[in-house]
Amino acid sequence: MLIKNGGVGKTTTTVNLGNGLARNGKKVLLIDLDPQGDLTTSLGYKNQDSIETTIKTLMEKVIQEMPVNKDEGILQNEEGVHLIPANIELEALEISMIKCVNKEKILKQYVEKVKDDYDYILIDCRPSLGLLTINALATADSVIIPVQAQYLPLKGMTQLMQTIDKTRVQINSKLKIEGVLLTIADMKTKLAKTAIETLRNNYGRRIKIYNTIIPMGVKAAESTIEGKSVYAYDKKSKPAIAYEEFTKEVLKNGERDKFRTSECRWFI
Repeated sequence: MLIKNGGVGKTTTTVNLGNGLARNGKKVLLIDLDPQGDLTTSLGYKNQDSIETTIKTLMEKVIQEMPVNKDEGILQNEEGVHLIPANIELEALEISMIKCVNKEKILKQYVEKVKDDYDYILIDCRPSLGLLTINALATADSVIIPVQAQYLPLKGMTQLMQTIDKTRVQINSKLKIEGVLLTIADMKTKLAKTAIETLRNNYGRRIKIYNTIIPMGVKAAESTIEGKSVYAYDKKSKPAIAYEEFTKEVLKNGERDKFRTSECRWFI
């Protein structure tokens, strides 16, 4: 998600969409492309610094033109989702990438080696537009944008769409916006209802806005602390039910658009 601020449920959505797809029989790879490693932590790997192989390791091998084994560095959590983890060392790599040839497509070169083994690849990025995020945009087929149901996060939508359009022209002609997901919505408040109405009125004709709205709820936050999906933590909670519905929408849209799932790589 290419917004300037975090806190929109980006990583939570990556975890629960990924696990939701796996629960529907899909083979899923999650890539943590944020030096904070929140996705890695949310999947139960608390001690990031002890992980020997991360996305930094694999991207460095691509830069150095070293061979990369397809299974190298890939972890599998208890719910069956595969993960390429990240830690703070990724920060240094982003700085060094500036001097690299073809620096926008380093991640893409790695993904090309493993994509045929998966139905979906989800990339979780840092909440800012840097070289790592550009790499994700260069790699992805499409973008799912989580937006918090408040007024201020909506103000960044125009800038975000301009960035995606620019990336499409300059780097990745196949890139498209798959849809916008409203998250952390407190439907008891007028603010949330107004924000949702504003989003649908201003952007609904240009891009898909998912019918599912992820409600505000402590269960989603608690599940990430426990290193589990919200399904494993409390499958009857409102966030679990909502993410299940969202997963169904994603699957339905994929079938409708006649995607070959081996080619569906999502960037969040």
